[in-house]
Amino acid sequence: MTTSSSGTVRRHLLAAGTLALLGLARHAGAAGAPAAPERVYVSDERGGNVVIVDPQSASVVARIPVGKRPRGIQVSPDHKLVYVALSGSPMGGPNVDESKLPPPDRRYDGIGVVDLGAQKLMSTYQSGADPETFALSRAGKTLYVSNEDTGMLSAVDLGKGVVASTVAVGTEPEGVAVSADDRLVYVACETANSVYVVDAQSMKVLAKIPTEKRPRAILLPAGTQRGYVTNEFGASLTVFSTQDYKVVKTISLGDPQAVRPMGIASTDGKLIYVTTGRFGALLEIDPEAGRIVRTFANIGQRPWGLALSRDGQKAFTANGPSGDISIVDLKSGQVDARIAVGGSPWGIVAAPAVPAGH
Repeated sequence: MTTSSSGTVRRHLLAAGTLALLGLARHAGAAGAPAAPERVYVSDERGGNVVIVDPQSASVVARIPVGKRPRGIQVSPDHKLVYVALSGSPMGGPNVDESKLPPPDRRYDGIGVVDLGAQKLMSTYQSGADPETFALSRAGKTLYVSNEDTGMLSAVDLGKGVVASTVAVGTEPEGVAVSADDRLVYVACETANSVYVVDAQSMKVLAKIPTEKRPRAILLPAGTQRGYVTNEFGASLTVFSTQDYKVVKTISLGDPQAVRPMGIASTDGKLIYVTTGRFGALLEIDPEAGRIVRTFANIGQRPWGLALSRDGQKAFTANGPSGDISIVDLKSGQVDARIAVGGSPWGIVAAPAVPAGH
């Protein structure tokens, strides 16, 4: 009896040990599984494409035709789709007499939906007139579009592909951001020199936040009660409270005749990065101290769109006139690579890759 009992105990101990080792092996395998490689998605306004770039190899992976004037661009929460704003309005820009441009063709307005697995345009959703930029709700069910020509903000139901509701905001709306709880939408209106705060459910304007001249892009860092707006003609950053919608301070970013703040990004809100258009630099800003920490000069020709790598170590900028994007190492401040994508790069976003065919 003693021998049999001891054998049984030994067998149970061996079995338990084997199961524990198998559990550890599975855990180690899961923990050691490599993260999906990163991809950078670029809207080519002049060429009518979404360009997929592999930042590790500094090469173009694919070029997907999407329609006219792709500008604002975002990736769906599951990383399987790219949404891109398309417009039938003619291209303007510096030194262009807009009175001599042809009339807009609204047939080409919409939100292009790109299937990243198939690498093709899947559909074009309604968007309202002349969509420029937009923001996705955190739930991924609604897309909020700035309609520049009509001074409207449109809410697009992504389940149906239609405009569910609209609200009039200031003139020439551009940058859009959504609060972390999906309750509020913020839209920067260029010639109104204001950010409009909209209730996402009722689509009513709740407040208007004054900015300096020509506000462009909005950042709402997670876990903070602050919002940041780049002011192109004010050469500044407006800092506002997301509690009472009051301006907290304005951070000067240089000479308004030279510095043109455009894109904005941050991983944690402690350091903020801003592109500067024709000034050709990327600025690193300490928002708490209200000052520029570093200036990364000569990163590209008229950098506009801006995205950060998921580890926060690289910045990606879209450089329109030179038809390329830059990869900037944020530790050294050096440009690792400039990748020719062709056309006129406008918007840029980074996300984990989706294998072709999935």
